[in-house]
Amino acid sequence: MTERFEGSFTQQEPIPEDGIDAAVEVMRHGRLHRYNSAPGETAEVARLEVEFAAYTGARYCLAVASGGSALATALRAAGVGGGEPVLSNAFTLAPVPGAIQSVGGHPVFVGVTRGLTLDLDDLSAKIASSGARVLLLSHMRGHVCDMEALMRICDAAGVTVIEDCAHTMGARWNGVPSGRHGALGCYSTQTYKHMNSGEGGLIVGDDPDVMARAILLSGSYMLFDRHAAAPPPAHFETQHPDIPNVSGRMDNLRAAILRPQLRALDRNCAAWTARYRVVEAGLAETPGLTLIDRPAPEAFVGSSFQFLLEDWSPEAVRDVVERCAARGVELKWFGAEAPAAFTSRYVHWRYAAPEPMPETDRVLAGLLDMRLPLTFDERDCAQIARIIRAEVGAVWQGRAAAE
Repeated sequence: MTERFEGSFTQQEPIPEDGIDAAVEVMRHGRLHRYNSAPGETAEVARLEVEFAAYTGARYCLAVASGGSALATALRAAGVGGGEPVLSNAFTLAPVPGAIQSVGGHPVFVGVTRGLTLDLDDLSAKIASSGARVLLLSHMRGHVCDMEALMRICDAAGVTVIEDCAHTMGARWNGVPSGRHGALGCYSTQTYKHMNSGEGGLIVGDDPDVMARAILLSGSYMLFDRHAAAPPPAHFETQHPDIPNVSGRMDNLRAAILRPQLRALDRNCAAWTARYRVVEAGLAETPGLTLIDRPAPEAFVGSSFQFLLEDWSPEAVRDVVERCAARGVELKWFGAEAPAAFTSRYVHWRYAAPEPMPETDRVLAGLLDMRLPLTFDERDCAQIARIIRAEVGAVWQGRAAAE
């Protein structure tokens, strides 16, 4: 009998009981706004910022309303605007170029390697051809490139790096937390990320003037002294008349939910990666299927899984997706002609007027992706791998027979 997977790829774990208790306490006292605190009280958002700064090793931290808000705020704080070019990955999700466009920048896409990381040769070429002074680096689907090499290229060219760590909260490169190589690190706490508050974001950095601008942009009014992980007041007082308030604050309810999750983050990251390794082992040496190499310096978080069907026809890839779906396994295909749900690629973002990138297109044409929520256990992951292996094998054999 053909087995079928019955789990949900979108069902997350429940909020921890101590997070629920903390959220209820916020609702009982009613002070949801981050600046509405009682005398002597440190608000939940301010506490979260202190704790997340300590977790990442950053001097400063700002909590905002969403991951997209974090990206846009970071770009504005770095001075992006006026139609200037901003480099970013061709392999990313729509909020990344959307953030660039929203602050008045123009996305310039950099190619992707077979390892699903930024092509550093193309980065060097695009820096030279575009004159861009900012790179918004997306660690898309948790894949981290050689960060020392990337920083050498960007530092030599005077390019400021802002890291999009929506998929790498808790990851490290050579022991350095994701988000700590560049000038600013941006994180998401949207439901499908590594901490879940529905929507939310965090920014970390060490530069006091840049982080003061970010806090002012987020909508601090003149209440920046209520930030416990912020630069000294002098960095605000010289800037606040020149910085617009774009109101992207996080509220105390979401921060209360997140603080207990931060305490469990490393344990959860290890659990995700254990699940990833089970799928990886189950798909090893599947004919026609290419696994993504994970280099030794990359301490990744395996909350999603990707593989390549290299140089397969669109019809054959679609057949695999449909056959797996019929058996309960949801795969997202980045090579589809039209965007679907959350899945799109650089050619779909016409507002950016992207130039063709044949080598990147070849990678994305056969790229399949799936979530691995912690509501799956390792037996679930082994079953998922068996189903994918069987359906890829069936289509592969059909292709071979036809040829």
